[in-house]
Amino acid sequence: MTQADPSTPPDGFTQMIDDSNAFFAELRQNNTKDWFNPRKDHYNTAIKKPAEFFADLLAEDFSRISGKPFKPKLFRIYRDVRFSKDKTPLNAHLHMMWSQAGDDPFAPFFFFGSEPGEMTVGFGIGGFKGETLTRFRAFVDRDGDELADLIDATGFQFSTWGAPPLKKVPKPYAEDHPHGDLLKRKNLILSGPMDDTWRHAEGGLVKAVRSEFEKARPVMKLWEDRLA
Repeated sequence: MTQADPSTPPDGFTQMIDDSNAFFAELRQNNTKDWFNPRKDHYNTAIKKPAEFFADLLAEDFSRISGKPFKPKLFRIYRDVRFSKDKTPLNAHLHMMWSQAGDDPFAPFFFFGSEPGEMTVGFGIGGFKGETLTRFRAFVDRDGDELADLIDATGFQFSTWGAPPLKKVPKPYAEDHPHGDLLKRKNLILSGPMDDTWRHAEGGLVKAVRSEFEKARPVMKLWEDRLA
C-alpha cells in the first residue's frame, strides 16, 4: 500500500468514513428505530449516498482490471431479525460487496467493511455444494501447494464468514493430507485489516482498497485457470 504523505490532502471519502464512524458509534449505544428515524436523512446524505458512489467507482475498477463485469452492492442498514436471537434492528457498520453476474460458482467476490475502530477488506469464493464442492476438493488435492503459497502471499487470513469448516478431513482424502485445512472448507474467503495510511496517501481510500484487492489477483488467476 502507498505510504502516507502528510503533504497529500485527504480524498473525498475521508468525510464519509469519519461521519460513518461517528454515526455508528452512537448507533451502538442507541440501536432502536426511535433513535434512527429522526437521523435517517443524515445517514442517507452523509453515509449511504457517498458509499454507493464509492462502490460504483470500485466496481468500474474491478471490471477493468479483471475484464469481467462486477456489480456493487451496499448492504442495508436494516437487519433481518426474523431468524436471529439478536433483535437489534440496525447494522452499526458500513458493508459493501462486489460480485460478478451469472451463476458461476467459482466467480470471486470482494467485500469492504468499516466500523468504529476497524476497517476490513476481503475476497473469496463460497457456497460450495455437491459437484462444486467435489471439484474444489480435487483442485485443493491437485494444486494445494500453489494455492497455499499464493494465499500466504496475499497477507490475508481465513474469514469466519459463511459455513464453518468440517471438523475432519473429508473422505476419500487422508486425515494427514498436507492441505487438510483447505479440504475441510466449504468456501474460500479471506480477509484482512486496513490501517489509516490511506488518509494522506495519493489516491486516498479508492486506491488503497483497490491495492488491497489487487493482492488477490494471483489467487483468482489460479481459480480461473484450474477451476473455471
